[in-house]
Amino acid sequence: MKLAMIAVALLLPLVAGAAAADADEFDFFYFVQQWPGSFCDTQRGCCFPDTGKPEPEFGIHGLWPNYAKCRPANDGPDAAASIDMVVGGHHRRQKCWPEYCDDSNQLLPFAIRDLISELAGNWPTLSCKNGGGGPSIEFWAYEWKKHGTCSGLGQHGYFAAALDLKRRDGGLAGILAAAGIVPSEDERYLLSGIRGAIANATGAIPNLECNRDAFGETQLYQVYQCVARDGKTLIDCPLPMSGRCSDRVKMPPF
Repeated sequence: MKLAMIAVALLLPLVAGAAAADADEFDFFYFVQQWPGSFCDTQRGCCFPDTGKPEPEFGIHGLWPNYAKCRPANDGPDAAASIDMVVGGHHRRQKCWPEYCDDSNQLLPFAIRDLISELAGNWPTLSCKNGGGGPSIEFWAYEWKKHGTCSGLGQHGYFAAALDLKRRDGGLAGILAAAGIVPSEDERYLLSGIRGAIANATGAIPNLECNRDAFGETQLYQVYQCVARDGKTLIDCPLPMSGRCSDRVKMPPF
């Protein structure tokens, strides 16, 4: 019995070390912001958080660790983070990002108490799940558990890093407005112009994602800025993204 207990004690640091290694095993972050007008202007619509309607600014969706190259995925916990790809002429399940690296690491509101007010204004939930109108902290807790636990950052550091990134260069809405790209019911903007405006202002080429409004028109939905593993340095996005975009897109008012 004593030998068994000693063996378990010796293995525990190895298991903990393996979990830490998994949490750090990624190549870059996607810092994702969404335009609320496009989120709400769909057939599903949206719901405002309990703090009321957010400002007409890009809102944080998440800070997501990602791989520069997908790798073979195993069945089990990795399956949710994997996609079906053609590799060497064969369909293979590929894992392209880590997620849920430590399910026991639940978000503690006390750990981010000094950030709550700023997070409420910059990282609001617009989802209508569970009736909508709920507290945004449920959204933050989900993002922390799914992505933050894989970031190598502590809870406070993870959310502070996202807020710092959002403040960069005056914010995405300001960057686009300076290039003449403003919310409009009628205008259609060149996707290349949106990407170029952000790249010129930030020094890094982003990826863009679009969705469809209630009438099927293409609209700018999310901006994916790529960030080095330090959580601070913007880099050119290393992976292409189709993003369901057309050459010209709407940016509907919010």
